[in-house]
Amino acid sequence: MAYFFTADEHYGHANIISYCNRPFKSVYEMDEEIITRHNELVSDDDLTIHAGDFTLGKEADYYRERLNGEHFFIMGSHDRWLKGRNITHLLEKTIEGQPIVVCHYAMRVWPRSHYNSWQLYGHSHGRLPPIGKQWDVGVDNNDFYPLSFERLKKIMVGRPDNPNLVRESG
Repeated sequence: MAYFFTADEHYGHANIISYCNRPFKSVYEMDEEIITRHNELVSDDDLTIHAGDFTLGKEADYYRERLNGEHFFIMGSHDRWLKGRNITHLLEKTIEGQPIVVCHYAMRVWPRSHYNSWQLYGHSHGRLPPIGKQWDVGVDNNDFYPLSFERLKKIMVGRPDNPNLVRESG
């Protein structure tokens, strides 16, 4: 099983095209392209962690059923469809020994950030530069693709340490 991360798909949200200057002529074209790109990378055995703003409406099941893999959803600012479900606003996960914190929103500090944990976020649609070991996993920042853990490892190698990293003296 591989892990993938994404955010801010905004399936079915026509206004997001103009709000974010997305290169699509219609919500149908946008939805189909994001689904196609997701399914190019993600297999049925993989897990995708969606860091908020999957869709505005009640059609979430329609979109989820068209996407390969299993899915874990984190509450975003537009995920009304998740109300009343057992849902989280922040996920802490360790993959291959790497602590990762996923939230819809970027943070200045986050759990284990002083040990160079990663923080993956959305909400800013590629407009908020990351600090330290952060990355905006939203589709607008990643050519409308989800990011694999393997791809994130390559990104994080080139990122600076977290500003609050505690260095061992010695």
